[in-house]
Amino acid sequence: MIIQRPLFTTANADLRLPAWFWLGAGVFLLLLVNGNALLNDSDTYWHIAVGRRILDHNTFPRVDIYSFTKAGEPWISTSWLAQVLYAGTYEIGGWAGPAILAATCIAGTFALLAFILGRRIRSIYAVMIALVALPVSASHFLARPHVLALPVMLAWVNGLLEASEKRGPPSFWLLPLMVLWANLHGGFIFGLALIVPFAFDALWNAKAWQRGPLALRWIVFGACAFAACCATPYGLESILAARKILELGELLNLIAEWSPTDFSHFSIFEACVLALIAGSLYFGVKLSPPRIVLLLGLFHMALSHVRNADIFALLLPLVTLTPVSSQFGLQADRFGKMIFPIASAAMMVAVLGVSTWAVAANYRFSPPAIHSPAAAVGVLKDRDAKRVLNDLPFGGYLISRQMPVFIDGRAELYGEQFDMAYYRGLQLKDVNRFLSILKDYEIDAVLLTPATPAASLLDHLDGWRRVYSDETAVVHIRTAETAREHRAK
Repeated sequence: MIIQRPLFTTANADLRLPAWFWLGAGVFLLLLVNGNALLNDSDTYWHIAVGRRILDHNTFPRVDIYSFTKAGEPWISTSWLAQVLYAGTYEIGGWAGPAILAATCIAGTFALLAFILGRRIRSIYAVMIALVALPVSASHFLARPHVLALPVMLAWVNGLLEASEKRGPPSFWLLPLMVLWANLHGGFIFGLALIVPFAFDALWNAKAWQRGPLALRWIVFGACAFAACCATPYGLESILAARKILELGELLNLIAEWSPTDFSHFSIFEACVLALIAGSLYFGVKLSPPRIVLLLGLFHMALSHVRNADIFALLLPLVTLTPVSSQFGLQADRFGKMIFPIASAAMMVAVLGVSTWAVAANYRFSPPAIHSPAAAVGVLKDRDAKRVLNDLPFGGYLISRQMPVFIDGRAELYGEQFDMAYYRGLQLKDVNRFLSILKDYEIDAVLLTPATPAASLLDHLDGWRRVYSDETAVVHIRTAETAREHRAK
């Protein structure tokens, strides 16, 4: 009697879909059913507009063409590739396109995080860590270029980390990641800077006689990475442009995502920080000096700017993974022979595809009304307004409607002095500044939110008349007599 044994058994193979796959699928569906939250940023409008222009004209922006205050001044887009991708998906699927693209990259980032962690610790722990990082990062989940770069950042850092732990230089196969990152988002400067701490970590782990040659090999890799950063349509200008954001001084405190972390109200970020401190004190976690410096650097970034909370949440587990797993004897799940179930994975992908189509077909994706003053802009167009003083949240929408703006989200173009004068004027911290803006820039219409103090002042200002208002926007125009006098001057 011949007994046939199964080809694969639980003793030598695991045919289940891996935990990181389920995590990615779950995050994707969660983001998809809340897709409009991904569109809750007015900058998405102008990112798509820039991408569409690149596709239509096969040229890359080098001067500003979207405002009347900075028209013709040098400006380049360090996120041109992301903008093209958003514009392309918008052409294909309307607002569902950018939302699905952003959801895919975010889900892929957390699936990749769980996959990397799962190679050193049990999958259940890897998924739990990723699920903790998810809400810490959630406030920055928007259909903007930075989310397309998140999985690239994670793969890049993991490559540097593995090289430092092996006491060797990073693989040159990482360089295409840097090229991709440099064309997706200006945050590639951070990735370039990370070479230094990881190089010190590698030297710390190496033996004394290995450090000289190893340092030289890391320097060569760093030089090649710098060259990779310049593999953009703008070359070295991409690096110089990315630095401008960090030179905005006082203005950074007024931009929500660049403001310091606020601990006056309890948040998930504070809860995680306190839990990390308590866990480290209780269990006695030990890190090498280079890892401690890197960890403190990530923490400082998260405290300095709210937008860096996602970087802290994603990279902290990687930085501490090997020391913690070694110290506490953590190990990955043991399998005799891993067989990725292609048929099951294909079926799961098909289910996700059908679910995506169903949601996109039955759910109306659109940016919120607070960033889309359609009726107010219709009034401005009917009155042929040319020089509109707009509130910052409306800049992206005006660009999408092909109207020159006074200001928009490109802070690096307008600069600290211009933006601060604009802020003080509209907030009536300097009334004379506001009156000067109306005069010096020959403003013929004003589009503000109802809560902006300057909107109330215009109601009582001679020569101006409110012609439209709703819960989103207020429109004032110059009276006919004042407009004639203004043109005469």
